[in-house]
Amino acid sequence: MKTKANLSSKNSIPVRKVLKNMFYEAAKNRPIVFLAYFIQFSVSLIRKFQIIVLPKFLIEELLAVYNGDEPSAHLQRIVFLVVLTLGIMFFGNILDGIANWIKNLSQEWFNEYFQVKINQQSMSIDFECTENPQVLDQMNKAKEGMDWYSGNVCGILDQFFSIVTNIAGLIGVITILMFSSPLVIIFQIFSIACFTFFNNKIKKIELESFKNLAKSNRIFGYLFFELSDFSYGKDIRLYDASNLFTKLSSKHLDDQTCIWTDRLIKTKKQNYKMNFSNLICNFLIFCYLGYKVIKNLITIGDFSMCVTASNDFTNCCQAIVQSVQEILKRTNYVNEYLKFMEYPVALPKGTKSVVLDKPHTIEFKNVSFKYPRSEKYVLQNVSIKIPNAQHLAIVGLNGAGKTTFIKLLCRLYDVTDGEILIDDINIKEYSDDEYRKLFAVLFQDFKLLAFSLKENIAFSPEVPDSQIDDVLKLAGLYQDAQKLPKKNDTCIYKSFDETGVELSGGQKQKTAIARALYKNSPIVFLDEPTAALDPLAEAEIYEDFNKMVGGKTAIYISHRLSSCKFCDQIAVFSEGNIKEYGTHDQLMQIPDGIYKEMFTTQAKPYLDKQEN
Repeated sequence: MKTKANLSSKNSIPVRKVLKNMFYEAAKNRPIVFLAYFIQFSVSLIRKFQIIVLPKFLIEELLAVYNGDEPSAHLQRIVFLVVLTLGIMFFGNILDGIANWIKNLSQEWFNEYFQVKINQQSMSIDFECTENPQVLDQMNKAKEGMDWYSGNVCGILDQFFSIVTNIAGLIGVITILMFSSPLVIIFQIFSIACFTFFNNKIKKIELESFKNLAKSNRIFGYLFFELSDFSYGKDIRLYDASNLFTKLSSKHLDDQTCIWTDRLIKTKKQNYKMNFSNLICNFLIFCYLGYKVIKNLITIGDFSMCVTASNDFTNCCQAIVQSVQEILKRTNYVNEYLKFMEYPVALPKGTKSVVLDKPHTIEFKNVSFKYPRSEKYVLQNVSIKIPNAQHLAIVGLNGAGKTTFIKLLCRLYDVTDGEILIDDINIKEYSDDEYRKLFAVLFQDFKLLAFSLKENIAFSPEVPDSQIDDVLKLAGLYQDAQKLPKKNDTCIYKSFDETGVELSGGQKQKTAIARALYKNSPIVFLDEPTAALDPLAEAEIYEDFNKMVGGKTAIYISHRLSSCKFCDQIAVFSEGNIKEYGTHDQLMQIPDGIYKEMFTTQAKPYLDKQEN
């Protein structure tokens, strides 16, 4: 298994690994993209011949006519050269357009493909990682690296095939210059050395800017996208929070502007130096070739060919250097994606399968836990055994560790000390997929999706309505669902459907309860499932729910202690441990007991009202 230490120790960028990965993705998913690059490679070489060689022959034919030769003797060759030039330009543009069309379609396809892969990784990565700022930054780097900066597969392939094309062109240009004006090559080598030096500095500046922007862009996404969600509308208006958000947004924009301004200033300086060195080189080349023409060492046609070849030499060399440096830069970006996709697991994975249709016992043995990057224990030495089909209520003040208890049992985190057993087997030995089939969980911070009511319950659009109706009736939502525009197929929220509905707080909780019921797992957890319901609706839900889970293990977390009476046992959490355990009647007999004090305090307003 990979470890965090191993991952963080990798300082060098695995260029070969990145290139292999990108070529593999292209060959596997869009092999037609290689046809586009082959077309552009062929067109590029033919165009170099048209630009460098054909003008020499055309100029010499025209000069011969200008110097007094019979025009008819040269007309046929002039026409041929012009037609050949225009033909190369015409068909080259057509073929280039086809290649670009293929590449653009592939680019769009890969944009969506990698976004889906990143989203899949985000949904499958260990839950512990989703609350780790380092992982969130890494996810943001992965998204940006495959979108804004590298252009993912096509961005890498563009640079690779640019190198191949320009090397082929460079060989032809060097051959021409070696036989006509070899000194030009020396001048150009000096120019390329300067270009390489300054361009390398520019790439380092850009890479440093990318790293500085990773966290900044995550904040940008929160301030400018999430806070524009209408679900924040009531709080923003009632608490006049718009000024705070505006100030934070302005400050963040100023910070980002500083980063981009600093990058622009630094790259401009390097560009000025690079352009000046290139200007000196071109001046020396023109002086040298002009001298050779004056001395009749080369013809005007040769002069034109050498100037064009010289410029192409520069362009090819600079393109090769820039593509190499660009690949190195882009592999940094793509490597951030690979890091995220290969992020080390936080929890070791087991392989044991689970038998669902059998009795299950749960046992915590001296379990202690503190959250990652925290030194404070939330639970300490918790021991409890929950037999099959027991209905257990968990109560306690906020921060006592109740929800953490459920998270550990669901194995969203691993215990720090001790062990949790299901059927006398440590839960670390079970396969994740198999293990989580045991549980239907409703947390107090549940989320509904902007999908249909049916899809929010079953996570599938193809489930018979009769199955959905059964759990809606148990959750007390059936009558409300029948009044919706499309009944079970009505979309929740208006994000994607203008006919979507905004459910009330109670209806949302009933939908989440129906979701837990539909899963039909042998162990059920409800963490404050009725917080948004009135007492009568709550009593109705608990009565129906208790009947439905009669033969299942059920664990309830509730602050309304009156709802705990129907449970077999009650565990009272305090200071990270189970301080009291028993039935409602037993706990009420404990003098100065925590449960007794909490229950009496909650009941007092109702008792006082009855007395009055």
